[in-house]
Amino acid sequence: MSAPLFNLAVLRDLVSRFAGRRVVVWGDLMLDRYLWGRVDRISPEAPVPVVEIERETLSLGGAGNVAANLKALGADAVLVGILGTDRDGDELIEALRARGIETGRIVRDAGRPTTVKTRVIAHSQQVVRTDRETRGEIDGASARSLASGLAEEIARADGLIVSDYGKGVVTAAGIETAVGAALRRGIHVSVDPKESHIDSYRGASILTPNQHEAGAVMGRRITDEASLMEAGWGLLKRVQARAVLVTRGAGGMSLFETDGRYTHLPTVAREVYDVTGAGDTVVGVVALALAAGADFPSACCLANHAAGIVIREVGTTSCTPAELLLSLEESRS
Repeated sequence: MSAPLFNLAVLRDLVSRFAGRRVVVWGDLMLDRYLWGRVDRISPEAPVPVVEIERETLSLGGAGNVAANLKALGADAVLVGILGTDRDGDELIEALRARGIETGRIVRDAGRPTTVKTRVIAHSQQVVRTDRETRGEIDGASARSLASGLAEEIARADGLIVSDYGKGVVTAAGIETAVGAALRRGIHVSVDPKESHIDSYRGASILTPNQHEAGAVMGRRITDEASLMEAGWGLLKRVQARAVLVTRGAGGMSLFETDGRYTHLPTVAREVYDVTGAGDTVVGVVALALAAGADFPSACCLANHAAGIVIREVGTTSCTPAELLLSLEESRS
């Protein structure tokens, strides 16, 4: 199918309505630490490069990066999640507040470490990544506090995002309760899914899996148009969502809707430096556009352009309304 023709005036109007939309992001919070350096020699202890660290930077990962994308586009982003009581958690809270993201619903749990992903970069290439995390499901007082805060925020939200990285914050029971509460209010639920929870997202507005995830949950690898169609339509039927958006990297995006409409969105990326966090950008922009009144194809078109912007930078980053509008304009020239 050829790429659809979108009305530029409609897309511009949607972007203008992003400001002030209140979107709740429920999910796994992470701190992305980057150690930047150079390699001049191989270790005498083992056949590995010795990276001489020159600087360190911190970025928001997971649900925090989703919220940062929303905030950069003018929305009011509210985070609901868990952090440890460690220094990493303190740094993450500071980084979120510096971006104007609401952190009052973040629960601090002394029994869980803050999830930290540390990437060592040398000469613009990732050498190694280390993860510190706990994947067990939350329980006890932390779970109760989180559920109470989530319910209160859904009651006054314009949209809900489930950012599920499988770190224990998003649970099957929690998904059912949250989706039900959001749909009763008439607001959209957008899900960046985890394979292990796929059947729990039943009834959500839209799921945004990547190509690998979509193929894995449907028991087959997506290698061509036929396998894409089978996985996309099969997943839509399985979760009974209103739409499924399969992100395909250089292959663009494929949108499947319950009315039988299929929309292919070719990639708009001109340069690709780092796809880290691109999925966070996609689900964030889709949810924000839906909250602003977009239909699914228009929401996904805006997300496609936003993703094309953020992958031009190394590490997680966000795009602004001005950058998004410029990308839309350039696509018409």
